[in-house]
Amino acid sequence: MRLATRMKLTYGTVFIVPLILMFVTFWGMGQIEMRALRQKFDMEEASVEMLVNPYKMLDKISSSIVDELRNTAENSPEKLMDTAYLEQMNQRLEAYSSFLVLRRGGEVYYSGGPGDTGLELSNRELFTVDSGFVSGEEPYHLKQIDFGFSDGSEGVVQILTPVESVVHQVENMIVKAFVLALIILVAVSGTAFFGLYQSIVQPLEKLKRAAVNIKEGNLDFNVITDTEDEIGEVCTAFEEMRIKLKAQIDLSMQYEKDNKELISNISHDLKTPITAIKGYVEGIRDGVADTPEKMDKYIRTIYNKATDMDKLIDELFLYSKLDSNSMNYSFAKLNLKDYFEDCVDEISLDLESRGIAFSYNNYVPEGTMIIADPEQLKRVINNIVGNSVKYMGTEPGRIGIFIKDEPEFIQIEIQDNGRGIAKNELPRIFERCYRTDASRNSSKGGSGLGLSIAKKIIEEHGGKIWANSVEGQGTTISFVLRKYKECVTYE
Repeated sequence: MRLATRMKLTYGTVFIVPLILMFVTFWGMGQIEMRALRQKFDMEEASVEMLVNPYKMLDKISSSIVDELRNTAENSPEKLMDTAYLEQMNQRLEAYSSFLVLRRGGEVYYSGGPGDTGLELSNRELFTVDSGFVSGEEPYHLKQIDFGFSDGSEGVVQILTPVESVVHQVENMIVKAFVLALIILVAVSGTAFFGLYQSIVQPLEKLKRAAVNIKEGNLDFNVITDTEDEIGEVCTAFEEMRIKLKAQIDLSMQYEKDNKELISNISHDLKTPITAIKGYVEGIRDGVADTPEKMDKYIRTIYNKATDMDKLIDELFLYSKLDSNSMNYSFAKLNLKDYFEDCVDEISLDLESRGIAFSYNNYVPEGTMIIADPEQLKRVINNIVGNSVKYMGTEPGRIGIFIKDEPEFIQIEIQDNGRGIAKNELPRIFERCYRTDASRNSSKGGSGLGLSIAKKIIEEHGGKIWANSVEGQGTTISFVLRKYKECVTYE
């Protein structure tokens, strides 16, 4: 759920839901209070309006008893002089927090109220209305019945209800409803804001901790969130940033490690011919080369070692350009058949001089074209062939080049019958400075960059290179190049 939608729902939950719940609460408590009022005050028509207007409620209290007393006053007034009857009616009125006062001829005949309430009321001229309010020690609601006795004297029946008794009950109901509504408001608001806290504040705390970790250089953590809102998207983006930063740092560290290893390897490879050159130079200075044959041998060896150093430096320089993507390629459209015939002519002569059998098979149709840098592609072939020669076995060596046709590519395979490569070492042969000979026998020569350079060149051509090998049987290194196709346009 989107954060904006969630905040709208939270707003609605905080304001609308409590209102609905409070309405339901007031309605429910009103119904309960109405039932209680009907039972306590003998009101058949109790309504919510009476709770809002307690004075209207006072008019309905003990209405049945009032009707009974009015009927008695009209039909049997003398019965109202019966104290036992008056006590009985007063006891019934006590259930409704009311009491009875009887007056005859302006004097109090009977008072069922507390203290001398009846005497205080005797001095008030409120006997000409059916109902109203009077003030004694406390306010009362008055219901009055005027009648006449058989002897002609005036009689008044008054039913008084303390206002406080009814108002207090209504106030208690309102207080209860208010407290319950407040509890509901706090509970609903607390729940809503807790949910909002969970979805906003907690993820922000995670992001804060993540930022602190990144600032301190610690990237070994996760920014995980299960939300799909804007905050979740930010957390996801932050996690992706962390992963990329960590990958870049790891790559940088690995690159630094590789550079150190490369420097170490190059230093070793340079030190070996330099040591040999120094030894032969000292031999010449000391007169060890005392014959023309020895002198020629020493000078030829010095030249060969210097050439090896020059090749090593060239390969190192070339690799640095490839590694920094600063290599300038001269791509051109090449006829595959013509190009490889020129290459194999040079290769075959060199291999024959080394006593290595060479074969060439081209299965690609005439006229097949490719886009490649001819110089760099030749370097790839020479590096692979040179690597095969370097690790050739003791048996008569054989190297073959096979060019196969694929629908979209051409595939070049260079096979040899050398000693092969162990299965665990095969994935690493294209790494820079990696050599399968653990002893680093200097007789093999080279920088260990040949196959790594070949891989980078082929990849820059949009191709792919890989190797297959069986120990003791030989190795096949294959790479593919995309065919050139003319784009036909129709007008």
